[in-house]
Amino acid sequence: VQLQASGGGLVQPGGSRRLSCVVSGRTISSYTMGWFRRAPGKELEWVSSINTGDNRSYYADSVRGRFTISRDNAKNTLYLQMNSLKPEDTAVYYCAQRKSPNRIVQSMVGVPSVYDYWGQGTLVTVSS
Repeated sequence: VQLQASGGGLVQPGGSRRLSCVVSGRTISSYTMGWFRRAPGKELEWVSSINTGDNRSYYADSVRGRFTISRDNAKNTLYLQMNSLKPEDTAVYYCAQRKSPNRIVQSMVGVPSVYDYWGQGTLVTVSS
């Protein structure tokens, strides 16, 4: 299983960016997937997840209302649409997939250890 994240780059504050995560080796439709990020000198932070089954999406408070997670099952690709970007959104963004097809309870969607497969990360820099 391989996850390939892309779409990072330099963005001005207030701008938008869409990240993609192409998964090979297994489908994305039956598994919970998520986005995490690591800012320079900081811990890994959960950003958003989309659950299997009901396709319900979840967001960290810091990005709710600005970011949107989605997936295109036909393309086996996970997306993160980021709008109204702020300098504090600067980070390496990682996509992740859970190995089990079982749905995750809401309290666990932001826990890195429940995800088994990880992409290599893509850097988003928000700066003028």
